[in-house]
Amino acid sequence: MKRINQYKKLFNIESEIDLAELKKTYRSLVKEWHPDKFQEEDEKSALAEEKSREITQGYEFLISIAPATKEANLVEYEHILDTCGIVDFQWKNQVLEVEFTNGSTYEYFGVSKPLYIKFVNADKQFRFGKRKIFTTCLYRKSKKDVEMA
Repeated sequence: MKRINQYKKLFNIESEIDLAELKKTYRSLVKEWHPDKFQEEDEKSALAEEKSREITQGYEFLISIAPATKEANLVEYEHILDTCGIVDFQWKNQVLEVEFTNGSTYEYFGVSKPLYIKFVNADKQFRFGKRKIFTTCLYRKSKKDVEMA
């Protein structure tokens, strides 16, 4: 959740993510912080390099959790939940990363420690996950998964 709030703050997003508005903000931020805008010996050059990397990462991240993106990929996601099982999972800082049997990996945000413990101890983890995590928590297809495709 910290990463979501950080990127929303960077792009001045206060409510739901609008892709058109996000794109406009992204372009203006890239113009402002493009590394080529500064001389190499200028101290702002290194800052601009770092800032432009953060802007690009934030843009890609916010696109992946936008309602329009989720809606476009809903059929594929529902198919995964109907036909696949869990191969592996890991949890860190309220983010649960789940790899499914078809090779897809998804990140689920806001998974508290007590909820994660219940997930781990459930007799049927997939069933528990589907009822309590996969359909209720904010999620996105993992960047790692997208790079492999």
